[in-house]
Amino acid sequence: MNTKLKPQPAPLDPQEEAIRSLYLESLHLVERLHRRLLDVVKDEFDRRGRSDINAVQALLLFNIGNSELTAGELRSRGYYLGSNVSYNVKKLVDLGFINHQRSRVDRRSVRISLTPEGQEIAEVVAKLYERHIGSIQKVGGIGSDEFTQMNKLLQRLDRFWNDQILYRL
Repeated sequence: MNTKLKPQPAPLDPQEEAIRSLYLESLHLVERLHRRLLDVVKDEFDRRGRSDINAVQALLLFNIGNSELTAGELRSRGYYLGSNVSYNVKKLVDLGFINHQRSRVDRRSVRISLTPEGQEIAEVVAKLYERHIGSIQKVGGIGSDEFTQMNKLLQRLDRFWNDQILYRL
């Protein structure tokens, strides 16, 4: 029988305990919202009978839009979406949704852009978002003031996490 006890953290003061609870709840919500967004996008493509592309790939195409980027730029712009960008870019090239061309300046670098088929997928996502924008205040009860506040807080959280990495806090 193992009688070793796990070390218990020092008790937190009530304010720290409240922040701990709220922080962990926020982390859970961020993860759940990301998964839910992928579910919403997948559902839209399922309704259209499109099984040739997954939600992560559709969002990647939407985020590329009319730009010409490298996979590294996709990552640095925050379009990573928790999956392997290189794998998805290769898959999207194979499916005919993305053009890829070696840079004339740096032959190691590959520039990517959407094909007309990729633009169609990006447009499906754009129209989905437009439908949401048209009803989110009436149905979801979320208006511009709430979005302003939420975006400000999420940007501060993003900056906090970024600082944790950059400055090894």
